[in-house]
Order: sequence, then C-alpha cells, then structure tokens
Amino acid sequence: MAAWLKAETQRFWKTCCWSLAGWRAAWASEKSLRQWSLANLLSAALAFAVEMSPGERALILALGVLVLAAEVLNTAIEEIVDMVSPGIDARAGKAKDCGSAAVALCAIAAGIAWVVVLLG
Repeated sequence: MAAWLKAETQRFWKTCCWSLAGWRAAWASEKSLRQWSLANLLSAALAFAVEMSPGERALILALGVLVLAAEVLNTAIEEIVDMVSPGIDARAGKAKDCGSAAVALCAIAAGIAWVVVLLG
C-alpha cells in the first residue's frame, strides 16, 4: 500500500508540474490568454463584490476558468497545426478558426451567466 501511495503521489506531482509548464508556455506566448486572465480576475472580483447566491458565484467563477481552459486548448491546437501544416492550408485555417470559436462560445456562456445573474 505504501509503495502504491508513493507512486501515485509522484505521478500526481509530475502531472501538476507538466500542467504548470503548459500554463507557463501558453502565458509566455499568448497575449489573448493574458487578456482573458485579466478579464477573469476582474470577473471574479466582481462576483465577490456583487450580491449573489453561492451557486451563482460558483457558476461565474467556473465559467471564467472554462474560458481560460478553452484558450489554452486553442493554443495547443494552433501549435500542432503550425507544426503539421507550416504552409497555408484551408483545413489548417479551419482547425484554428474552430479553436477560436470554442473560446468565443465559452466567453459568450460566461457573459450570458453574468446577464442572467445581474437581471435575475
């Protein structure tokens, strides 16, 4: 049992390190991630400043994190597409546009949640 726990703890630690490395790489290269992070910090601060239920606050905070996750995934898509298809290709452009659309849809969902919470 102790050996299993030690192995799982090490595996979990490595996973956290790889995730942090991915975040740092995206942060260093993607201005949009930095912009969404600022928007997310402002949204989170507002979520604690405005009176709302714990469920509403959780929704606002979770959707903000979802926007950041979508942006990191979009960065991964763009990197892979650029590696596989360095030239201009309609399919490469479509893949990049779809990744961008995913970020936009998450941001729209977060905006809708804010509108419903503020008007509700």
